[in-house]
Amino acid sequence: MAAVNRLNIPMLLKVMGGLLIIEGAFMALPVAVALHYGESDWLPFLISACVTAALGTVFRRGARPGRSMLGKRESYLLTGTVWVVFSLLGMLPLIIGTAQMDASDAFFEAMSGFTTTGATVRAADAPPLSHAVMMWQALMQWLGGMGIILFTLAVIPGLNSSGGMQMFNAEVPGITHDKIMPRISQTAMSLWGIYATLTLVLALLLWAGPMGPFDAVCVAFGTMSTGGYATPAGAEAIFSSTYSTLTVTLFMLLGGINFTLIFNAIMGRWHKVRANDILRIFLWCIVIFTAMFAASIALTHRYTDWRDLSVGPLFQVVSTFTSTGYIWPGFQGWGQFVLALTFIMMFSGGCAGSTSGGAKIDRLLYLQRRTANELHRCLYPNSILSVRINGAIQSPELVGKVISFLALYMIVIVVGGVVLAAMGLPTVDSFFSAFACISNTGFGASVTGYGDDFTDMPAAATMVLSALMLIGRLEIFTILVLFTRSFWRR
Repeated sequence: MAAVNRLNIPMLLKVMGGLLIIEGAFMALPVAVALHYGESDWLPFLISACVTAALGTVFRRGARPGRSMLGKRESYLLTGTVWVVFSLLGMLPLIIGTAQMDASDAFFEAMSGFTTTGATVRAADAPPLSHAVMMWQALMQWLGGMGIILFTLAVIPGLNSSGGMQMFNAEVPGITHDKIMPRISQTAMSLWGIYATLTLVLALLLWAGPMGPFDAVCVAFGTMSTGGYATPAGAEAIFSSTYSTLTVTLFMLLGGINFTLIFNAIMGRWHKVRANDILRIFLWCIVIFTAMFAASIALTHRYTDWRDLSVGPLFQVVSTFTSTGYIWPGFQGWGQFVLALTFIMMFSGGCAGSTSGGAKIDRLLYLQRRTANELHRCLYPNSILSVRINGAIQSPELVGKVISFLALYMIVIVVGGVVLAAMGLPTVDSFFSAFACISNTGFGASVTGYGDDFTDMPAAATMVLSALMLIGRLEIFTILVLFTRSFWRR
């Protein structure tokens, strides 16, 4: 019998402690917001921040690792558990504060935030949340958008020599990962620097329009993370003017593009941007789907003004492709053809290496080119063909991993839908909710016109959907590998 693998648990706890201290520090922002607006939620957030930071300090100082290196197993285990732990502690102010959520709903909201899914169990007519809670919901999405561990790699450079690349690969959505800087900590700092700068620019642009500063910041957090969170006033302001709608559309689009390409563009390496097959296809898909949306709306006379034929379709297509989840007013009445196209966009998602969800355009391109090769071999069986992406031949191992991912992606949707249906949910609601959560889009079943949002979900169903959000955000393998026998043995 193989020997049981000895995981470096002390080092894992030490890194976890650092992460929790960071989460506790971020909870200070809602405390400041509550004090500014004279709200009582400053105390629940202060208590939550202290509990989180204290637990992190205990882990950080109490762990005595014999070796500092984190291997693949520890990196996968850390990545899989830290998102759960962050959600468990992130839900505390939602339970003890004025939001008064029960544990299952609060965990769902926190997981939905950190995974940038944007789904909510709150009813549309529920009492308004405090400014502190709204800021925390937006901040959770912003932290989860670029990645919790990636942020830690940026602010704790010492992890560069302690398995930083392993943690980077386990968390950052993508097929292959390029270090845009010599050290992984420098790569993390560069990516987070671009992300934070774009968020700041967006907030200033929205503030210059119809939004106040608080709403502008929350919408900027929700847009750049492609999480789709907006305050009630911010959501209204997005659609109140063409300026704000197009501004949000542009930054949703940037959030759906591989941030490595944005870095190359900033550095003046435009040849790498122009030569990227995935970006070109992604942009063409947006153009084509927008045209199909507009044509369908026009032919079925489902528009009220010119914006429903131009700005609206573009906004909704970009929102869906990037899994942001904003919904244009009247979208539900655009017809079944538009809904069918929406399913395709939800499955596809944006580019790998972005903050968007879905299976990613990159993988579908791998599948298309591999399928084209197999069809060619049907006629010419002795042909030797390779899959080329961005002008480079891709290894058979990588192509096989992509095909396996897409198969698993479909299987998880089916299993999730069956489990929800077994809990008594309507069939359409079950499968669409599973689909929306694993793709991190967050659309409720009300989008289909058949069911409702997540408001009336039983507690067990919200736990299943929370698990699907996590599986989708960490792109399946990082979570499923924890349940294999080989992970726990040498």
